[in-house]
Amino acid sequence: MTQAPAPTRATAVNMTHRQILEALSGLLLGMFVAILSGTVVSNALPRIITELHGGQSAYTWVVTSTLLATTATTPIWGKLADLTSKKILVQLALAVFVLGSVLAGLSQSTGQLIGCRVIQGVGAGGLTALAQVIMATMIAPRERGRYSGYLGAVMAVGTIGGPLIGGVIVDTDWLGWRWCFYVGVPFAILALIVLQKTLHLPVVRRQVKIDWWGATLITAAVSLLLIWITLAGDKYDWISWQTAVMVIGALLLGALAIRVENRAAEPMIPPRLFRNRTITLAVVASIAVGVGMFGASVFLGMYFQISRGVSPTKSGLMTLPMILGLLVASTVVGRIITNTGRWKRYLVAGSALLTIGFALMGTLRADTPYWRLSIFMALVGLGVGMTMQNLVLAVQNTVGVHELGAASSVVAFFRSLGGAIGVSALGAVLGHKVKDYIADGLAGLGIKASSSGSGGTLPDVHTLPAPIRAVIESAYGHGAGDIFLAAAPFGLIALIAVSFIKEVPLRRHTGDPLADEVEQESTVAAGGGAAVVRTGIHD
Repeated sequence: MTQAPAPTRATAVNMTHRQILEALSGLLLGMFVAILSGTVVSNALPRIITELHGGQSAYTWVVTSTLLATTATTPIWGKLADLTSKKILVQLALAVFVLGSVLAGLSQSTGQLIGCRVIQGVGAGGLTALAQVIMATMIAPRERGRYSGYLGAVMAVGTIGGPLIGGVIVDTDWLGWRWCFYVGVPFAILALIVLQKTLHLPVVRRQVKIDWWGATLITAAVSLLLIWITLAGDKYDWISWQTAVMVIGALLLGALAIRVENRAAEPMIPPRLFRNRTITLAVVASIAVGVGMFGASVFLGMYFQISRGVSPTKSGLMTLPMILGLLVASTVVGRIITNTGRWKRYLVAGSALLTIGFALMGTLRADTPYWRLSIFMALVGLGVGMTMQNLVLAVQNTVGVHELGAASSVVAFFRSLGGAIGVSALGAVLGHKVKDYIADGLAGLGIKASSSGSGGTLPDVHTLPAPIRAVIESAYGHGAGDIFLAAAPFGLIALIAVSFIKEVPLRRHTGDPLADEVEQESTVAAGGGAAVVRTGIHD
């Protein structure tokens, strides 16, 4: 019997390099929109919250609500991607995002804004999950590192460049903060048009079974946990009956969710995936990276504007070292991985840089020299850029085509969960630390803290007397250092997790993970020999 030749194409749908780039253009636009929605408000939040008469909790929840909605819906989008048309789904996600963005721009209160941000998060969850799934469908793991570099670069620009765009919008009188929500709409509409013209994938027609109970329980457990983290120490003590009720309730809901998922025909987060060591360790690392990716971008804006007294636009410009670090790491490392097929060393190096960067950022104060801060931010950017996309790549390399959606969405789910927990927890730490530092600083001036107006509203340092302004700037600077120091252990957890991942060289096609071994054995039996095996690893 004649042995079938090993496949030479890099894609399962027979797309050329040009076709892949054309299809990716729409996906990259969509992904940029999703990331931008979560970060563009960062530098605008002080202005937004002040105008809508909100406090520190509202500041945190404007960001957390989107991350939570993204987290909760990512597995649903991922499961749907395994069951129906991926093209229709990504277009639907864009439509939901546009609706949420328009409504958010029309908000008249912080409550309305948070609700509309939830709708935005639902759409963003679809874009985040489906971009990874569609790439995995089109491109083989070995070639995916090259294209993931493009996606990582776009995510980098959206993650850290969003605050810069938001700052420029807020500082432009004829625009105003509402355009922070409108700015993504043209990109989303353009992405819809481009995807309609360029994305052509085979449609999988199967009966759709959505695990609504599992999705509801998972969302409820995470929401209750985040509400507890946000309010504890402010509305009630950390050790109190409210804490006991919320923590025990979240644990019970989580346990019930696990029970439901084990029994569901089409679970949102298939428990069997966690029998795979690579997936389990990648999930642990993804949570840690999520804390870093979102925590850094959200609270750096507050630090620059309050502690250093700069404008929203300049605040965004001052984060450029982190943007450059992300861009360099995402693009360069992606190409290296494609050329070598090896990825673990970059996960280890990235996690180490993330840990070191956070630890150094823990020394942050209001008067820290900017050149030193730039080095710290660049280290964090390099660390996130080397780990974020490559964790997904490592997971996709271990599963078959039929589980790409579920596996990819699991990593995205826990990365978003890490971001939501990170923003809530770090925001709570910042609030408590700043309050204590302000009280101590004002006491040194002989002023009672209650008379300073520091009870929850964000200060406008430019309107304060010089002595009080110095106290406020110092408090927020020291508080920012504390939250980055609190984030450093998460980087260490990521480093430990990726160190135990077993490296499997990236496959040349999008089929079953064991297919390479079968193809190599078949080629050797047909006389192709070691030359073909060598080509499959090094070319």
